[in-house]
Amino acid sequence: MEEPTQNGDGHVRRRLHNTTLNKPRAFLVGVEVYADHSSWSAQDSLNELELLADTAGLEVVGTTYQKLTKPYPKHYIGPGKAQEIADLKGELHYDLVVFDDELTGSQTRNLEEVLQTRVIDRPQLILDIFAQHAQTREGRLQVELAQHEYLLPRLRGQWGHLSRQTAQGAAGGSAVGVRGPGETQLETDRRLVGRRIAQLKEQIEEVRRHRERYRQRRRQSGIPIVSLVGYTNAGKSTLLNALSGASVRAENQLFATLDPTTRQVQLSGGRVILLTDTVGFIQRLPTPLVAAFRATLEEIQEADILLHVLAITHPNAEEQSETVLETLADLEVDEKPTLTVLNKIDELEGMDSGAIEKLADEMNLPADYVPVSAAKGWGLELLQRRIEEALGGEMSGLEALIPYTRNDLVAQWRQRGIVEAEEYVEQGIHIRGKLPIQLLSQYNGFRVAAKVRE
Repeated sequence: MEEPTQNGDGHVRRRLHNTTLNKPRAFLVGVEVYADHSSWSAQDSLNELELLADTAGLEVVGTTYQKLTKPYPKHYIGPGKAQEIADLKGELHYDLVVFDDELTGSQTRNLEEVLQTRVIDRPQLILDIFAQHAQTREGRLQVELAQHEYLLPRLRGQWGHLSRQTAQGAAGGSAVGVRGPGETQLETDRRLVGRRIAQLKEQIEEVRRHRERYRQRRRQSGIPIVSLVGYTNAGKSTLLNALSGASVRAENQLFATLDPTTRQVQLSGGRVILLTDTVGFIQRLPTPLVAAFRATLEEIQEADILLHVLAITHPNAEEQSETVLETLADLEVDEKPTLTVLNKIDELEGMDSGAIEKLADEMNLPADYVPVSAAKGWGLELLQRRIEEALGGEMSGLEALIPYTRNDLVAQWRQRGIVEAEEYVEQGIHIRGKLPIQLLSQYNGFRVAAKVRE
């Protein structure tokens, strides 16, 4: 078998250790595999891993990476690199080593033997963050399912050093009725994990059915749904708060939002929408996590319009945008009408329309992007107009005189349509504006001069 070749190593970067912090100390390892053709460099990805580690409550004491033609089967990295990291333990006193890649169970076990410390990979770190941030029963169920589905194929590698068998049918054995004859500990664990996965899937399916009933009621209301999508920490929750006046948790932290949040928002032109914020995306999001959060991500599939929120000042904004678009394609929602929202323009030095346009051109962004600062409230009027324009195709103009006894029709118009003019007269309320086409028939008896304004 052809051995991987080492084409250069990244230097070890040490971090100053703050002895006042009572946090586990982590050493981070990245690998750049030339065959991957990723738009992310090893160093950029490692920088992101450092942010993930900080979010998980770890103190990073050092980082390194290695360039390979392909990973080593046994340790993922080369034996020399593994020994180099092991030799650093006496100096850096790390408690665990975090790899910026997905490891097999046997690779994890082999690395732990060499490094004499706990080893986790990028998916495990992300799963741990999700577990910390899940606030609802639905979120906790989905995270636990993802953790078990991640663990199941790795049990063999983790138990590879155990050859003992238990419950051999000895007289008086306490495992009677629990384990089969000759069943290994590995097989027992697999059975238990598999059983728990089945239970979790059943519970999540109940949640999904409940969500579907809620979505059906929402669809019947006729109120358009606008979903915020974007890379984690792009400012989606801040934008939701700015548009709705809500106080959804918005922190400068990766994956601060896991559970979907929906708020009713009245746009500046008068139209009411349902604005939904959900979990942010990230490069190489663990497959079990995507599958487990399918019920949550279905919120995006229900949307009439997507707002792709992009932190324009991030050094990897272009790569983040590509990751979001790839994820939307995986979810089969990439054909939905989408407005690109360039957030955090207040952080641009010498910010002007020319500078923003130059950045957008360099990133090949759609020409109809909307620059905003959710934190400062800049550009929100324009964004609301653009949302109304995107939804406008489903509306039709109408002028009506509605008697005071039919305040229900007035309330419906205000909630689901756009009121351009309103006057209280003796006979009732004289309204001019726009309504969803499917509601027009309810106002047939109250049209002014039977005239519909297109």
